[in-house]
Amino acid sequence: MSRNPVTGKELRAVGILSLGFGLVGIDRFLISTMYPTIARDLNLDYGDIGTITGALALAWGIAALLMGNLSDRIGQRRVLVGSLIVFSLLIGGSGLAAGLGGLVLVRVVMGFADGAFTPASIAATVNASPPERHGRNVGLQQTMLVLFGLGLSPLLVGFLLREGVDWRYIFLIFTIPGLLIAWATWRIIPDAPKRAAETSSFQDWKTVFGHRNIRLLMAGMFCWLTCLITTSAFLPNYFVDHLKLDDLGMGVVMSAIGFGAMAGTILLSALSDRIGRKPVMILSSIGALAGLIALNAAGPNMWLLFAILFLIHFCNNALITLTVGPIATETVPVTLMTTASGMVIAAGELLGGGLAPILAGQTAQAFGIDHILWFPIAAMAVGVLISLALRETHPEKLRP
Repeated sequence: MSRNPVTGKELRAVGILSLGFGLVGIDRFLISTMYPTIARDLNLDYGDIGTITGALALAWGIAALLMGNLSDRIGQRRVLVGSLIVFSLLIGGSGLAAGLGGLVLVRVVMGFADGAFTPASIAATVNASPPERHGRNVGLQQTMLVLFGLGLSPLLVGFLLREGVDWRYIFLIFTIPGLLIAWATWRIIPDAPKRAAETSSFQDWKTVFGHRNIRLLMAGMFCWLTCLITTSAFLPNYFVDHLKLDDLGMGVVMSAIGFGAMAGTILLSALSDRIGRKPVMILSSIGALAGLIALNAAGPNMWLLFAILFLIHFCNNALITLTVGPIATETVPVTLMTTASGMVIAAGELLGGGLAPILAGQTAQAFGIDHILWFPIAAMAVGVLISLALRETHPEKLRP
C-alpha cells in the first residue's frame, strides 16, 4: 500500500475540524446528563424529554440534507464557520428557557446549525486526508463529538450539579471557545472544489440515492442513531429512576458512552483502513447488539453498567463514523461527497434521531422507563442485516 507522509497542513486541518466537532458534541449532549435536574425544575415528563431530543435531531437531519448539498456548491468553509458561530451563540440560550416551548425552540435552531456543520466537516476531513488515512482521520474527527459530548461533559455536569451550580449557568461555559474555533476554522480550512451549478439539488440527491450502498447506509443510520440517541437521552433517567443510582454515579456510568465511543471510533476506523470497511461494520453491529441485550438484563452495579455501556458505544460509534464518513464518501464522486454524507445523516437523524426518541419517550411515560432499551435492541438487530448487505468501498481493497 502506498503511503503519503503526514504533513503539518493535514494535522492542522484535522485538528481544528476535530475541535469543532467536539463542540458540536457538547452542544448536542450536554443537556442529557442534566435532564433529571431540568425535568424537576421545569416539571417535564419522559414524553417531554423525548420531544426535546427529537426536535433537535429533526432539525439536524433537515439541515444536513440541505446544507450538505449547499456546501458542495458554495464551499465547505463558509458553511463550517457560519454554523460554528450560530451554535456557539445559542448554546447559552438553552439556559434561558423557562419551559418546554422555549427549550424546544432553542434546540431546533441549534439542531439546524449542528446539522449544517456535520457533513461539511466530514467531507473537509476527507479532503484533507490521503486515501490510506480516510478511516483514521475521520475517526479522530468524529470521536471528538463523543469524547467531549458524552465522555467529559457528563463528568463535568455531575460534578457541577453536586457542587450546587445551577444548570442554567453550565450552558454558558462553552460560548467563547466556540467563537474561537470558528475564527481558527476560517484561517486554517481551505475551500474544497465547488460543484458546478449545471444540475439542481434534486438531481444531485437523485444521483446519490441511485447508489445501492447509500440506500443501505441511510437505513443503517436509523439503526445506529436509534441506539445512540435513545441511550444518551433516556439512560440518565433509567439509572436514576429505575436503578436508583445517585447523580454522580449516573454521571460516571454515562461517561462510558463517550469513552467507549472514542476508543471504538479511533481503533475500529483505523482497523477498517487495514481489513476493509465491511468486516468492521459486521463485527461492530453484532457487538453493539450483544451489549444492548446485556445492559437490559444488568442490575444497579455501577462498574458493570459502565463496562457494558462502554462496549455498546465502542461498537456503535464506529458504525456511525464509517457510515457517514469513509463508506458514504467513497461510494460517490468527489464533487458529491458532502451531499452523500448529508443524505445519510438526514435519514438517520429524521428517523433514528428524531422519531425514535419521541416514540421511546411516550412509551416510557405510558409503560415505564424500564422498557426503554427494547427500541435500540430491535434497531440494532436490523442493523446486523444491513451490515451484511453492504458493498466494500476501501480503495485498496477494490484494486485487482
